[in-house]
Amino acid sequence: MALRAPAILGATAFFGSLSLLASLVEKDGKWQHRIAQRWARACVAASGGRLTVLHGERLKPQVAVYACNHLSYMDTPVIFSTLPFQFRIVARHDLWKLPFIGWHLERSGQVPVNVDNPRASIASLSSAVRTLKSGMPLFIFPEGGRTRDGHLAPFLNGPAFMAIRAQVPIVPMALIGTHELLPIHAGQLHAVPVTLVVGEPIETSGYSMKQVNELTARLYAAIADLYYGHTYLPRPAVESPVLQEATESHN
Repeated sequence: MALRAPAILGATAFFGSLSLLASLVEKDGKWQHRIAQRWARACVAASGGRLTVLHGERLKPQVAVYACNHLSYMDTPVIFSTLPFQFRIVARHDLWKLPFIGWHLERSGQVPVNVDNPRASIASLSSAVRTLKSGMPLFIFPEGGRTRDGHLAPFLNGPAFMAIRAQVPIVPMALIGTHELLPIHAGQLHAVPVTLVVGEPIETSGYSMKQVNELTARLYAAIADLYYGHTYLPRPAVESPVLQEATESHN
């Protein structure tokens, strides 16, 4: 058990270095993504957690926004090890400031979003929309950060904004078990089962930008149904689906 964290750090350093080298000779990110998938599988294997995917047949190679709850640092390896196609992650811009990690994110074509500045956030999301329109699927954690208690936090409306602008579906997903596998602020991994549940795609045709919050609430409900239908935690009697309304009026 004590060797799990060093094994994950070692895999991150090794595969991260390979990815940076690959970025020097390719432009489409295909090899970098394959390297990321191998890194992710190594991390999941080293964690000791047994991974189960429910309704994996819904993970089709289509241009869409894939959205999932965020419980742990282990969520990203689980996602990369599971989604069977190339995609890009939309993540907080702060990560781009980190040595090594930031270099990899930039050179592999991931999309930074500044959630602290509404004007910068709109510009970032517009860049993400261009990525979708180019034919590349996107993945995002709608909560904007990891949960502290295992329950869903209110969603930012970025996923709905991107999906409506690009007129692509949103695929809701729920992770169960990574909060126990590696809790926030914990330094030790616990070998527990991990489950990824894939929901039915939510079509966005017919939605306008005035319905961003409505679509966000629908996405929250879909992920909450998947999550609380498989976790031991009771679903809260009162839920607050939408955290941010800044993009609602942008046409």
